Amino acid sequence: MTLLPRVSRRTVACTALATAAGSRTAAVAKTQYEPPQVAADFQITRQQIHQSVMGWCFNPMPTSELIGHCVSIGLTGIEGIDRKFYPEARRRGLQISLVSSHGFATGPVDRGNHAECEAKLKSAIDAAVQNECSRVITFTGMTVRGMSETTAETNCLELWKKVLPYAEERNITLCLEHLNSVDNSHPMKGHPGYFGDDVERCFELVRRMDSPAFRLLFDIYHVQIMNGDVIRRIEKNHALIGHYHTAGNPGRRELDLLQEINYPAVMAAILKTGYNGFIAHEFLPTWPDPVLALRHAASVCQL
Repeated sequence: MTLLPRVSRRTVACTALATAAGSRTAAVAKTQYEPPQVAADFQITRQQIHQSVMGWCFNPMPTSELIGHCVSIGLTGIEGIDRKFYPEARRRGLQISLVSSHGFATGPVDRGNHAECEAKLKSAIDAAVQNECSRVITFTGMTVRGMSETTAETNCLELWKKVLPYAEERNITLCLEHLNSVDNSHPMKGHPGYFGDDVERCFELVRRMDSPAFRLLFDIYHVQIMNGDVIRRIEKNHALIGHYHTAGNPGRRELDLLQEINYPAVMAAILKTGYNGFIAHEFLPTWPDPVLALRHAASVCQL
C-alpha cells in the first residue's frame, strides 16, 4: 500500500489561495480592454455631419499620408496642419476647416502680446481667404499674475475688436477656443493657467463682441471637463458657436468605451440646432492603429 504524504491545513490553504490568484489573473487577462470593432475599410456614407480632423494629433504621421487616410475614410475637412500642405489637401478633395493663428499661450489677455496676435490673426485671415476657408482660431492666452479678470477681458476684447473689421470685410469668422485648465498630465490634454477656461465666460466674451464674425469654438472635451452639461449648453448657446472639436474624456482619447461622453447623442443635438459647419476630431490616438481609431470616430459621429 502506498502512503500519501501528510498535507497540513496550512499547505492546503496556501494552495487554494494560489489557485484563486491564478484564476483572477487569467480572468483579468480575458477581460482586458480591446478597441471596438470597426471595419478596416469603413467609409462615411452619410454627410449630415461634416467631419474634419486636427492634424497635429496624428504626429509623427506624415501629413500627406494623413490626407490620404482622410480621403479614404470620407472626411471632408482637415485643420491643424502646416499651411504648405493646404494646396495638396484641397487638390485631393479636402476643405481647410480652420486656420491656425497665434498660440494659446501667447494671447491678447496680455497687452504685450497684442502686436504679435494682430499680425498672426491677419496672416491667418489672409491664408483662410486664399484657401476658401471661413474660420480662423483665436485664444485668450494665459492668466497674468496680479491682473484683474475685468482688465484681462478688456484686453482681449480690445485686440479682437481691432482685428474684427479685417475679418468681417473678408467674410471670415474668428473662433475663440475655450480650453480646460484642470488636466496637467500632458501638455496638450489640459492648459493650467489658461484664462478662458470657463465656457460661460467665453460665451459672454462672444456676446460682447456682438458680431456674427466672432464665435466660440466649442471643444466638447474641454467643456466636459470644466463645465459639463454639454448638450444643454449647446442647445442654449448654439447661435454663438462657430466650430466644434471632439475627443474622449478622460485622457483626450478616442471616442470609445473608455471615455464618458455620449457622442452620438451630442452629434444629434448639434444637428438639431441647424449647425452645418465642421466638427473636427482632436483626440490623441492610443490604439495600436491610429487610422482605425480615426475610422471609428468617424463611424461614431456619422448620423
